[in-house]
Amino acid sequence: MPPGRRRGNKSKGIQFTLMVVGESGTGRTTFVNTLCESDILAHKFIDGPENAHVEEGVRVKPVQVELEEDGVRISLTVVDTPGFGDNIDNEMSFQEITNYIERQYDDILAEQSRIKRNPRFKDNRVHALLYFIAPTGHALREVDIELMRRLSPRVNVIPVIGRSDSFTQSELRAFKKRIMEDIDHFDIPIYNFPYDVEEDDEDTIEENMELRAMLPFAIIGSEEEVTADPQEPPVRARIYPWGVAEVDNPDHSDFGRLRGAILGTHLSDLKSLTEDVLYETYRTEKLSRSVHVDPRDSQMLPEEMASQSVRLKEEQLRREEEKLREIELRVQREINEKRQELLAKEQSLRNLESRLAAAGSAPGTPRTPTY
Repeated sequence: MPPGRRRGNKSKGIQFTLMVVGESGTGRTTFVNTLCESDILAHKFIDGPENAHVEEGVRVKPVQVELEEDGVRISLTVVDTPGFGDNIDNEMSFQEITNYIERQYDDILAEQSRIKRNPRFKDNRVHALLYFIAPTGHALREVDIELMRRLSPRVNVIPVIGRSDSFTQSELRAFKKRIMEDIDHFDIPIYNFPYDVEEDDEDTIEENMELRAMLPFAIIGSEEEVTADPQEPPVRARIYPWGVAEVDNPDHSDFGRLRGAILGTHLSDLKSLTEDVLYETYRTEKLSRSVHVDPRDSQMLPEEMASQSVRLKEEQLRREEEKLREIELRVQREINEKRQELLAKEQSLRNLESRLAAAGSAPGTPRTPTY
């Protein structure tokens, strides 16, 4: 079974957080509205040329929407980042996005450190980040490389090419190839649909290999339906003088495969990697820094230091309790295995006694004297 096909409770639904990052004009807003089939994000318009030079900076805006995929309700949180890449110096944009992702980790770390946890606490960790690469046709720019290098250790980054219908097929193939060469050259750990040849079945391996070969996904979006053929139902597409580019047509766009992956087949895998790998790595780094901090160099207040000490002790106690539970389960498992072996030996002895008794009662068989 593919990683993402392990469904949760259908009545309860699944919570999933998707962040979208990209410069203005890369099709980020149109893609989100197409993905959710509703106008949940507003397009940015400049009020006159006198305001064109204004640099507002990046703003992180989470928006929630309810979707249904294959009969499963998905509570989707889309984290938009309008203003990214609009400034000459994007250092503050990098920091703002990184801080938002790490704040979600800090919130759940603090919640897990409490003795009595809040049953209504909501996990807002970002499970996937779609990074929209401008359709320049050349290669990755410095802003692309820096953004993905900084965020890949904290979130599952999936690169996409927005407005891909501006390329011919040969141009698009060449552009994809150059992007993946840059990603390999700069050793950027993107989410490349991993699989294990020893544990995963053939269907899972084949599907993941196909998705990996499509990276970066070339997508187009459209917020309106058009009728390309009067005899066919309307489709989501973009009309040009030279023809029609359909959003859900795999020959025109990778939109359908991308949507199916992040909201279907690989949703559970993205959540698991976020919780079990990315978050655990961050948690270990955070606690290690807290333990090795020198109180003389710290500017924390005494109350904050005391609170941090309590949290560290609670975290240590929780880890010790987990170890004890693991030991208890291992001992119980060994006891059960020994009990099964003993029962098997007892059954073997009873079978042997039955055969001996049957052989002794057979006609002409000398009986063994008893004493």
